[in-house]
Amino acid sequence: VLADIMTLKETFGKLKGLKWTFCGDGRNNVARSLMIISAKLGIDFAIYSPKELFPPKDIQDLCRPFAEKSGAKIQISDDISVVKGSDCLYTDVWVSMGEESLKNERIRLLEPYQVNRELMASTGKDSTIFMHCLPAVLGQEVTEDVFESSASKVWDQAENRKHTIKAIMLALI
Repeated sequence: VLADIMTLKETFGKLKGLKWTFCGDGRNNVARSLMIISAKLGIDFAIYSPKELFPPKDIQDLCRPFAEKSGAKIQISDDISVVKGSDCLYTDVWVSMGEESLKNERIRLLEPYQVNRELMASTGKDSTIFMHCLPAVLGQEVTEDVFESSASKVWDQAENRKHTIKAIMLALI
């Protein structure tokens, strides 16, 4: 998520006042990490997910005091209106390692939460970017036209991982 924050900052020149929305499995590690860092840094964050896949209460409770202190607004909803005003839509694979047996159920549950042209337009902003931690399954969590569009920052994110990893290693040495 440090590389993701770096990508937001590079793209928009700021973090405060931004809103990003994770679309898909709100319980997964990426959604949880994004929610925590957003709460700490004062970035508005939403999860657009089916209720069955909302993040657990303990993660929500962990984020609440950080968000109150930083001024971040955290939203979790299965209603598409939660993406309105998002500067970034973010997603991850629908079937995580070790959950392959749940593939058909996940696809059924998550199909309405796919990042596609219509969902990007639902933000109401022409400047909305798309992010993904990679690798992606095109046609599932994101359509190819969004993934390959000028709004996609996935390769910038990937490059920024190299820089943040080097910075962490330097700090630890």
